[in-house]
Amino acid sequence: MKKLSFLFLLISIFSFSFSQKPGLHDKINIILLNKNATVGVSVLGFENGFTYNRNADKKLPMQSVFKFHIAAAVLDFVDKGKLSLNQKVLLNSSNLLENTWSPLRDKYPNGGVEVPLSEILEFTVAKSDNNGCDIMLKLLGGTATVQKFMDSKGVKGFQIKNSEAEMHKDWKLQYKNFSTTQSAVDVLKKFYDGKLLSKKSTDYLMKVMLSTSTGMNKLVEQLPKNTPAARKTGASGKNDAGLTGAENEIAIITLPNGKHYAIAVFVSNSTESDKVNCKIISDISKVVWDHFNK
Repeated sequence: MKKLSFLFLLISIFSFSFSQKPGLHDKINIILLNKNATVGVSVLGFENGFTYNRNADKKLPMQSVFKFHIAAAVLDFVDKGKLSLNQKVLLNSSNLLENTWSPLRDKYPNGGVEVPLSEILEFTVAKSDNNGCDIMLKLLGGTATVQKFMDSKGVKGFQIKNSEAEMHKDWKLQYKNFSTTQSAVDVLKKFYDGKLLSKKSTDYLMKVMLSTSTGMNKLVEQLPKNTPAARKTGASGKNDAGLTGAENEIAIITLPNGKHYAIAVFVSNSTESDKVNCKIISDISKVVWDHFNK
């Protein structure tokens, strides 16, 4: 009789648990089931303080996500009068490198032209231009300046050591440019709150990020059309062994009710296809959106 009662109790518990709608953690578990990749996820609700973290303390390669941090450091120099968005930068063969992603080079293939720093920053952030990135790093005096700026703002779990050109020469160097996803959402919150830059620079960089055209198959793919998303993407591509070092994106998402959340999804050391890696980010973004809009 006791055995039957215990069995009935177990059945009741399982029946009750299966009748409940799966939570965000369960939904993300399902998305990542049987995926051969390390996936870091962090979500931070700005107004309600909601948090979700998975592998959030792992130091994962940023790839082009670090262009947000570099752009912020450039704008800090602008705020301090050390640089101007209107100052001209000469484009030539020394800074328009071939064999790298560069819409800036595509626009000015022959160089020999001076363009404002604002155009370089916008190409770097919104179109993820690698040459633009390294031009800005040179103006700053190198990656150490970016690290110093982020350290001064209390940004933890972030390290920048190498430029795009250096990473292109050595696959392993991307792992020295790392962030945790926790750090990524934290720095986005500091940025949103005006704790990184002046209001003018904050508004400007936010506008640039809202115009991002890369990674349309990642965080924004399954969100309602025209959802405001201030984003920065990153991707390593695959090495000769078929390994993806990084398929990443960070964003500040504006909800229909006018509230906001930051999300960071880093897919690292993956043997999945590029399509699957991006779908992981897209699917996670969708369930997070649904959670905030339930």
